[in-house]
Amino acid sequence: MTDAYAGGRTLVLLRHSKAEQSEDAPDADRPLTTRGRADAEAAGAWLAKHGLLPDVVLCSTARRTRETWHGVAMGMTGSPPEGGSAGPRPDVRYEAGAYEAHPEDLLALVRRVDPAARTVLLIAHNPGISLLSALLDPQRADPDGLRTTDLAVHRSGPPWADLDRGGAELTDRYTARS
Repeated sequence: MTDAYAGGRTLVLLRHSKAEQSEDAPDADRPLTTRGRADAEAAGAWLAKHGLLPDVVLCSTARRTRETWHGVAMGMTGSPPEGGSAGPRPDVRYEAGAYEAHPEDLLALVRRVDPAARTVLLIAHNPGISLLSALLDPQRADPDGLRTTDLAVHRSGPPWADLDRGGAELTDRYTARS
């Protein structure tokens, strides 16, 4: 990690964890697998270890993304996000517009974040989340995109409202299955 962005903004993009396959339930209702739950907690622990605790969480309303956030929160704090223990208390916003979103739609969600927020965690789906990473830093983004439970850490200086194409350097990546 670099400290070149001290005082700047950090956008952490997270593709949801591995979900069950189901032909019986709607896509938005698919739960995480056992591995997906473990990977989400591991991602949360990695975020905590690297001081990337979010001020704001933007999360798709799909079940698998909400369960991913729950696991990440558990990994960061060791307790559920609604629990009473000390730890991060981000402003969590469940955004219906993040489900099946294009990268420009996801960017629009980020642009509406309070300018006082320093770190934002966006939990969404492919292909939108991978394409957003590539839009923000076309030179460093993985051409294969984000896999389940992949984190892409982007750093930027300008206010969220001014975030644009090529405007947030990809400085770090994490996957629970390294």
